[in-house]
Amino acid sequence: MLWLKAFHIVFMVTWFAGLFYLPRLFMYHAAATDAPSIERFQTMEKRLFGIMTIGATLTLLFGISLLIVVPGFRQAGWLHAKLLLVLLLIGYHAWCYRLMGDLRAGRKRSSTWYRVFNEAPSVLLIAIVILVVVKPF
Repeated sequence: MLWLKAFHIVFMVTWFAGLFYLPRLFMYHAAATDAPSIERFQTMEKRLFGIMTIGATLTLLFGISLLIVVPGFRQAGWLHAKLLLVLLLIGYHAWCYRLMGDLRAGRKRSSTWYRVFNEAPSVLLIAIVILVVVKPF
């Protein structure tokens, strides 16, 4: 179980690194005006999205493995809340994919919008860590 938990955490960190940085790239991409910069940001976004998708997939795989190995977790209220937040993260991940396509098509939002959008994973991470460590219910 400890190996599964360790790899779950390692890939969760990988996933969150992408969730934190990709919207920052969107902000810079939206501000870019020259073709070489726009092309560079598109390449960076595509590569980072690939890496963070691998991190997300392996996070989910190891998380599901933990639920199989330790079925008692499935009865815990804190885990149900955590899984709900993970579903929100998956939705955020998919939204990032859509925003990446929008930028590629020339549809941009303001830098301020991307800054605010960038805060969601931080809030979710704090809530998830508190649920897992404190287990309030």
